[in-house]
Amino acid sequence: MQRVTAAQVPETSLSVELDERVYVEEESRQGRAVGRRVPKAVVAAAVAAVAVGVVFSFLSRSELWLDEALTVNIAKLPLSEMPEALRHDGSPPLYYVLLHGWMQLFGDGNVAVRALSGVFAVASLPLMWLAGRRLGGRRTAWASLLLLSTSPFAIKFASQTRMYSLLVLLSLLGYLALTRFLEHPAPAPFVAVAVVSGLLALTHYWAFYLIGATTALLALQAVLAKGPARRPPVLAVVAVATGGVLFLPWLRSFVFQLRYTGTPWQRPARFTAIFDTISEFSGGNNESGRTLLLVLLGLAGLGLFGRACRGGQVQLGLVPRRRGATMAAVAFLTLAVGLAAGYILGGAFAFRYASVVLAPFLLLVALGVRVLTDRRLRWAVLAVVAGLGLVGGWAGVTERRTQAGVIAQAIEAKGRDGDVVAYCPDQLGPAVSRLLSNRFDQLTFPAGLPPQRVDWVQYAARQRSSNPTQFATDLDRRAGDAHDVWLVRAPAYATFKNYCEIVDRDLGDMRPAARLVESWKPSRYGEAAYLIRYPSTCRRPLALREQPIDTGPNPCPPGIERYLR
Repeated sequence: MQRVTAAQVPETSLSVELDERVYVEEESRQGRAVGRRVPKAVVAAAVAAVAVGVVFSFLSRSELWLDEALTVNIAKLPLSEMPEALRHDGSPPLYYVLLHGWMQLFGDGNVAVRALSGVFAVASLPLMWLAGRRLGGRRTAWASLLLLSTSPFAIKFASQTRMYSLLVLLSLLGYLALTRFLEHPAPAPFVAVAVVSGLLALTHYWAFYLIGATTALLALQAVLAKGPARRPPVLAVVAVATGGVLFLPWLRSFVFQLRYTGTPWQRPARFTAIFDTISEFSGGNNESGRTLLLVLLGLAGLGLFGRACRGGQVQLGLVPRRRGATMAAVAFLTLAVGLAAGYILGGAFAFRYASVVLAPFLLLVALGVRVLTDRRLRWAVLAVVAGLGLVGGWAGVTERRTQAGVIAQAIEAKGRDGDVVAYCPDQLGPAVSRLLSNRFDQLTFPAGLPPQRVDWVQYAARQRSSNPTQFATDLDRRAGDAHDVWLVRAPAYATFKNYCEIVDRDLGDMRPAARLVESWKPSRYGEAAYLIRYPSTCRRPLALREQPIDTGPNPCPPGIERYLR
């Protein structure tokens, strides 16, 4: 058979698929020769950038914030108790089971529990290289590797005790298994597609949207194909559906969560969140992030519409390139479907959920890098992307995620055995209680539950029916004359109205010698809170709140200044 070369392929929309294949084949044949022409300094710089990104994934020294502390507290439970705890948390079980086993080996310290996500992030790097090579050859492979290893978004969540690095890992495994099956339908890749689909669904529910978008594209491919070409995408849809078998044991819990839990802490996002998500992929709303955003969007455009020409030139066409269009469709269709479902069902969106599409978006960007055939330009662009990414990654791992450490340190230093520590809202409890010794009596508003976990079942309804004045009265009675009350509170939590302020006010009226120990510092901490101490000095009934503090059955001594809220 005569071998087709790139020069023999006409530049028409009908020849796009063949052109893509020929381009990759030629690039693969030339890969070794191209590698010899790359200066050693460039190779060393690229290796250093990847290494720095890997190190950053393990560097965070911040205390665990709410979601991380909740995750650890649930993963600590015996495996037999974990399903019931997760029913009230609203998450699927896979990551928690893996973290449970990890903590059995390495403990539950901050570095130890975060290292699991770092391991998943590092394991994703060779998979990203393989995905890039399968998508667009060696040039795309190395660009993909560099993009993921220096991604500020990937670095940030590689240093958190959450499932988002695992989502990236599984999405890459799914891509490799699916493309392998479409090329060579066989039992082994069929099983791989099914298993990865099931594991994705058991990791995070936003994976359903990735699975749905992928299935829709496979169905479209089957409809457009003719004859025997229809068989692989049809069987691939069957493989994805087969993965649902792994989810069946969890189905009952999922239905319960769907009915009774949710995201009451935020309103559903609008479709502008798609652009905001790409901004988060770039490092957020700061100078380096905004600059990287422009570069990534430009490269993504090249990956979608660009075609490399002789002489280092780039041709932009109106018809999207097939491989770029596939990556763009998976990424943006997943986001669009997820946001639409959230709007319809009332579910909120957090940027971290978009971890399911980080890999296809970066692969699209890597295709844009491949279009830059001028080596000096390509190296310069990758250097800018890697540099800006590492700047954003450093900001992500060094941020102060919670004020819990400062608050816990103050309570430990000044508190007495038996003092009452209350959290309003209960969402402040997991991070701070993790750092406190068991010599304190700790409980949360509104239900007076232990602070280690948050019950998300009918969360908003329970807050609306609560009585903050009664809660404050119970705290005062619980502490009595022998102990102080410590209140950890923060404003502006959805569904709580001004209830926490009422608790603070009523405690201050019953214990007028209150003092502000730590102020609320949202500009310094991602999860900030007040810490107020209410000593038993001049304690009095709430009914006497209107009387001067130097009168009544237990008047305040001179020099006591009422805490001003």
